[in-house]
Amino acid sequence: MELRVLRYFLAVAREGSMTAAADYLHVTQPTLSRQIKDLEQELGKKLFTRSSHSIILTEEGILLRKRAEEIIEMVDKLEAEFHSMEETISGDVYIGSGETEAMKQIARVVKDLQLHYPNIRFHLYSGNEEDVTERLDKGLLDFGILIQPADLSKYNYVNIPAKDVWGVVMRKDSHLARKETIQAIDLVNIPLVCSRQVMKQTFSKNEFADWFGEDFTKLNIVSTYNLAYNAAIMVEEGIGYALTLDKIVNTSSDSNLCFKPLEPKLESGLNIVWKKHQVFSAAAELFLKEIQKKFSNS
Repeated sequence: MELRVLRYFLAVAREGSMTAAADYLHVTQPTLSRQIKDLEQELGKKLFTRSSHSIILTEEGILLRKRAEEIIEMVDKLEAEFHSMEETISGDVYIGSGETEAMKQIARVVKDLQLHYPNIRFHLYSGNEEDVTERLDKGLLDFGILIQPADLSKYNYVNIPAKDVWGVVMRKDSHLARKETIQAIDLVNIPLVCSRQVMKQTFSKNEFADWFGEDFTKLNIVSTYNLAYNAAIMVEEGIGYALTLDKIVNTSSDSNLCFKPLEPKLESGLNIVWKKHQVFSAAAELFLKEIQKKFSNS
């Protein structure tokens, strides 16, 4: 299976027709059709359902698209790393993170590095712990920023000198909006929109579950989320109240939403992690050294 053919396949999947994909790739349509047919024969699976005007991915085609995107992304990353092996440090650093105001800490490191190494580029990927660690394990990311509770057993890590504060995002016309803080008893009988990560019971210590105590199993979870932007939309539409971190949802004066912290106060620490025995590019190695210098003694 050649990389060129995988790129052809991805172009067809993206464009939705052989004609459009052939134009994009600057190849003839018969050439492209033959390459895709050979790929299907090699895999022993039909990848597209063809009609007179368009093509639709089969289940096997959807799987191949996902894997092909990962392969091509990895190859492009590897090529960029080799191209950056010059006397002047350049290249790309890939960082995955959940939604957190602690990204400001990372942004300051990035800003300092770019003053001295303007040829280094930084690429950010947003997702929850599962999303970030999956890409980290596959080598698609150099670093991940994880919000506790998180499983750190597979990684080397540095603590980020910041804490995220948990609370509830609600509509300003909610009866709870009159309260300064939210206690566990306030949440027992109301519809909640919760982060999937904190609802997991796979950690040896889940501070979120500990905060609720016996009431944790009584929560009325009507929806879960992995990105708070979507959770905020659910709240605005009256679906429920979102348990989330402070300062990642717009609760300004022109917003319909407000944030109320939990009482007693609940905070989550953060870690920047990387795979054990990871071999970094020159750019990523430089970023790591800067992170360790700034954060290790914090």
